[in-house]
Amino acid sequence: MSALESSILLFVIGSAAGFLNVFAGGGSSLTLPALIFLGLDASVANGTNRIAILVQNLSAVHSFKQEKFFESKLSVKLALLTLPGAIVGAVAAVKISDETFETILGTVMIGVIISLLIPMPKQDDVSSRTKLKTIPMYLSMFVIGFYGAFIQVGVGFLLMAALHYLLKLDLVRVNMHKVFIVLIFTVPALILFILTNNINWQMAISLSLGNAVGAWWSAKVSVRKGEKFIKMILIVAVLIMALKLLKVF
Repeated sequence: MSALESSILLFVIGSAAGFLNVFAGGGSSLTLPALIFLGLDASVANGTNRIAILVQNLSAVHSFKQEKFFESKLSVKLALLTLPGAIVGAVAAVKISDETFETILGTVMIGVIISLLIPMPKQDDVSSRTKLKTIPMYLSMFVIGFYGAFIQVGVGFLLMAALHYLLKLDLVRVNMHKVFIVLIFTVPALILFILTNNINWQMAISLSLGNAVGAWWSAKVSVRKGEKFIKMILIVAVLIMALKLLKVF
C-alpha cells in the first residue's frame, strides 16, 4: 500500500473513530488494528493513536463550545481528579495478559449496557447541585485516569458510566465533560510515548485529521440529537465491543 493510500485509509478510519469516541467510545478498537495492519509495532501504534486522541478531543471541546455547551469549572475539576491515576498509568510497569484484560473489560461493558437500560430518577436543576465530594467519585476518576493512560481502549464507556450515575448528568453533558477530561489525561501518556520514540508522525497526522473531523461533527450531533439518540448509539457500540472482547465473534 502506498503512503497516499495509507494516509487516505487512516483519515477515513480516524473520522469514524472520532465520531464514535465522542458519542460513546471504542474508537480506538478501529484505529489500533488499522495502525498495526499498516505495519506498526503495538507500542508505536499505541503512541501514534494518542496523538489522534489528543487532537480529536481538542476538536470536540471546541465544537461543544461553538454549540454553547461548556462548564469549564466542573470539567477542570473532573480532569484534575484523573491526573494522579493517569501519571501512574503512564509509567506503570505492571502488565496483565491480553486475555485477562479483554475478559475483564468485556464484562465491564456488559455491566455498562445493563446500567444504561435502568431509568435514572428525575433530578431538579442537576447542574446547580453537582457534587464532587464523594469517595466513589474520587476513586472512579483515579481508576479512569489510570486506565485511560495505561490502556485507553474503551475508557470512554467507563467515563460515561461514572459521570452519568455518580454525578447524575444527562448524556449530552456527560459527553461535553468527557472530551475535556480525556484531553487532559492523555497528556502524561503522550509525553511518555514521545520520550520513548513510540510515535509514527506521518501516520499520526493523517489519523489525527480524521479524528478531528469526526469528533467535530459528533459533538454537534450530540447536542442537537439529545440524550435518547446518544443512549441508543452508546448501547449498540458497547454491546459490539463487549461481544468482541468476550470472543463471541
